[in-house]
Amino acid sequence: MIKEMLSFIRKSPVCFFAVENVRKRLEAEGYVELPASEWELVPGGRYYMTRNGSSLIAFRVPQNAPKGFVISASHSDSPCLRIRDHAELAGPYIRLESERYGGMINASWVDRPLSIAGRVLVRTAGGLKTCLVDLQDDCALIPNLAIHMQRGMNDNLKYDPAKDLVALYAEKDSAGSFAEEIARAAGAEPKDIVSSDLYLYNNQPGTVWGPNGEFASSPRFDDLGCVFACTEGFLLARETDRVPVLCVFDNEEIGSGTKQGAASDFLPRILKMISESLYLSPAQHLGLLDNSWMLSCDNGHAKHPSHPEIADVNEAPVLNGGVVIKHSPLYATDAVSSAIFSEICSRAGVPVQHYSNRPDMRGGGTLGLIADLDTPVYTVDIGMAQLAMHSSFETMGSRDADYFVSAMKAAYESKVDFRGSSIRF
Repeated sequence: MIKEMLSFIRKSPVCFFAVENVRKRLEAEGYVELPASEWELVPGGRYYMTRNGSSLIAFRVPQNAPKGFVISASHSDSPCLRIRDHAELAGPYIRLESERYGGMINASWVDRPLSIAGRVLVRTAGGLKTCLVDLQDDCALIPNLAIHMQRGMNDNLKYDPAKDLVALYAEKDSAGSFAEEIARAAGAEPKDIVSSDLYLYNNQPGTVWGPNGEFASSPRFDDLGCVFACTEGFLLARETDRVPVLCVFDNEEIGSGTKQGAASDFLPRILKMISESLYLSPAQHLGLLDNSWMLSCDNGHAKHPSHPEIADVNEAPVLNGGVVIKHSPLYATDAVSSAIFSEICSRAGVPVQHYSNRPDMRGGGTLGLIADLDTPVYTVDIGMAQLAMHSSFETMGSRDADYFVSAMKAAYESKVDFRGSSIRF
């Protein structure tokens, strides 16, 4: 499964391509896109909606009356460099001005081949058209200053984004060539490009390595690894009397507070419309939510081989150790959701391990708590253990891809019943 994951990530340089690739995968399995309103759902129907081209929600309607929702949520965005709208900087060379998106590790973006991808809005006779563009080839690089000119660079070097993270693009006599190249990729003229969302991305392909192929390294494991695994588990799962829901949100790396983020009305709106289309009353819809649960899927930190002291003593995952259940006040996991997921994995033969921040250190958050605000269901935060999170090139265990897909399949096939004095499976 790891090679399929790497292929998906390679084809998904930015969020728009990730969602487009999930959409194509769904349509190949018979899913149809729904309009914004006036749904006519049928038992056994397979459906999806997108928002902003960077978020997607898919679901299936069971043959019989549904008894709850099983939801997974991952995110399509990754820390990177967003290219400014008027990016070309003139001088001895043509450079591209950008800004940091998310909590990226600055040094990992320097001295490596970069390409450019995103979307552009093109003026046509009929209005504006959205085009996805991916230059694919190595076309930019952020060069370090030589150590001879910065003798202390190995001693806590701090990168200035306005100087040290500006990408070299072309020689000085190539002014205007960036706009021309983007227009050419969109099949348009430069004068017809009205606006764009473009990003630099690491163009190095992912790889499986180690004496026994036990490791894998790639750009964007956080969180396209989870997007891929959730999609595969969703599609592989057998039908039950629950509504399986696949969510891919955008903008988790900058707080999720957008129309396409986990803090938006995208998920609660769709869940409500599902119930309404199945002629359920508002009270019945609330009853479904009371018998539902969510898996917030975003990778977790593995114990670092050179810095084990950073990890918690008892809850520090390792690569290839199985799916990580994440515990923190910043996560949605509680005793109930952790127990449910652990039991499901145990029955499916999937190993699990637990992660907590060291008590004197604060970690990052996930979209689980944010989504819970408007979709109040039991939620467990899970992921795959990885090293160098938020680097432009991250590392995980190759076997963990299979574990995670198997866990998601088992979760979607589960029939957890919260009603009554105990939790039943």
